[in-house]
Amino acid sequence: MPAADLTTPAPDIATLLALLGAGPWAVLTGAGLSTGSGIPAYRDRHGQWLHSKPIQHQEFLSLPAMRRRYWARSFVGWQTLSRAEPNAGHQAIAQLEARGLVSTVITQNVDSLHHQAGSQSVIELHGSIARVLCLSCQQRYPRAQVQAWLVACNTHFAPMPAATVQAAPDGDAHLEDQHYAAFQVPTCPACQGVLKPDVVFFGDNVPRDRVAAASQAIESASALLVIGSSLSVYSGFRFAEQAHRLGKPVLAINQGATRADALLSAKLELDCSEALTRLLSTVLDAGQARAP
Repeated sequence: MPAADLTTPAPDIATLLALLGAGPWAVLTGAGLSTGSGIPAYRDRHGQWLHSKPIQHQEFLSLPAMRRRYWARSFVGWQTLSRAEPNAGHQAIAQLEARGLVSTVITQNVDSLHHQAGSQSVIELHGSIARVLCLSCQQRYPRAQVQAWLVACNTHFAPMPAATVQAAPDGDAHLEDQHYAAFQVPTCPACQGVLKPDVVFFGDNVPRDRVAAASQAIESASALLVIGSSLSVYSGFRFAEQAHRLGKPVLAINQGATRADALLSAKLELDCSEALTRLLSTVLDAGQARAP
């Protein structure tokens, strides 16, 4: 497909749907989809960081002080993330999947909101913040259970009221250094190993099986729809590159620039939930669906 001429007027929903074709489409989602659920994005519309840069993989592995910083921030931020619910955009994607128009959701988000909305075929590229992994014995624990351990280890630590928390991406929160200097981090109850959220930190690699599954989803799809992602990191951008290389339409719903702008057939600069709600409504009005 030819690259989008981004100097021309933005396409409408009907044009986007026509370019997507009869489906099924692969969908690639980023943080911009979950902002409507109260979870902040990493970057602004120009691709600049909105918060301090997130923790790096090697820092977490090698520095106990960085693990203490992460878990203290997560302890506070979990109040917000654990209450987050799917928004209309997540629900629209699940309904489009139920109608056979979306084959696979490839998400860069770690909030598990696609699952909560009812999507069945979801590849969580970066894992899920709802799980915690022991780096020694590989045992996994629910994040809610680990929150109870954090409470027990830090009876001296006064959590901030949820209403006053300045939330940050990936379920943590902004804290000054003095707030976590004495924070205690529990170890794995099975082996006393280091506990890490079951997510891919910046500087780490996406597991090969997830990359392979997502790549297969791109190959099988008729088009790729990118939603709420600047594609600034290669873990997501690679799939836009793959779809374009295979001659499949690559389209985006995103407020601001994406790394793949030169590859796009069209881009809607709308709020993700609004655009997806309108897309679903257009599909329903047209009676468009594929046979299961």
